[in-house]
Amino acid sequence: MKNRHLSSTLLRTLVWLAAGITAAVMLCLVAYILIKGIPNLKPSLFSFQYTSENASMMPAIINTLIVVGLTLLAAVPLGVFSAIYLTEYSKRGSRLVTIVRMTAETLSGIPSIVYGLFGYLVFNVTLGMGYSLLAGIFTLTIMVLPTIMRTTEEALKAVPDMYREGSFGLGAGRLRTVFRIILPAAAPGILSGVILAIGRMVGETAALIFTAGTVTGVAKGLLSSGRTLSVHMYALLNEGLYMDEAYATAVMLLILVAGLNALSGLAAKRFENNT
Repeated sequence: MKNRHLSSTLLRTLVWLAAGITAAVMLCLVAYILIKGIPNLKPSLFSFQYTSENASMMPAIINTLIVVGLTLLAAVPLGVFSAIYLTEYSKRGSRLVTIVRMTAETLSGIPSIVYGLFGYLVFNVTLGMGYSLLAGIFTLTIMVLPTIMRTTEEALKAVPDMYREGSFGLGAGRLRTVFRIILPAAAPGILSGVILAIGRMVGETAALIFTAGTVTGVAKGLLSSGRTLSVHMYALLNEGLYMDEAYATAVMLLILVAGLNALSGLAAKRFENNT
């Protein structure tokens, strides 16, 4: 009994220690970015026209919002509907489900630079899109699709079977049960996956350099090149001439990620309250 108490105390201490170290690292990182970046924020950085004098980040912010929005429009329906099929329609334990899950888990662990090279060879070269936002959007869709699909699948599995049985018992069909009962109950978990996907899209650099390019202005269309905020920060740091502007860009990148995550969190809470 005494040994069990000691082991429990030791494990609890290790858990608290790990959580404290993680929180401390995050706080130090955020504090460093804010301390180095906030003093360098100035109105010229938000000019709609990029020049070598102002190194404006506003075109990159606009490009980032376009890329994130269109990628979500493509990836979320594909990921959610794929998870619905795997969870609600396919036979449990089938070989197809096993292969799809294994493929999704494998794709989740592939480095982003590999996605960038794949997107460049397929979309930029083979399909003739060149450096364009559309090539970057397609590449990001392939990148975040496994994350959205797996998190949605786990959220659907977490819905109790009594929900399905009750709906079927009242005479509802499978399609109505999925969209009226299962999806609303699983919405918070699905949106958690969307939040993870947004964080990866906003912070992605390697894949977009090879596909969307590094043009400094606002993209004139989906087939035009344009840099996102993370690519913009990388370019400024790589040049070595705009270090202060790069730190200011890091602050805006942090604010943008936090803002998008907050909006997704509010949507998740609203779904949860409605259900």
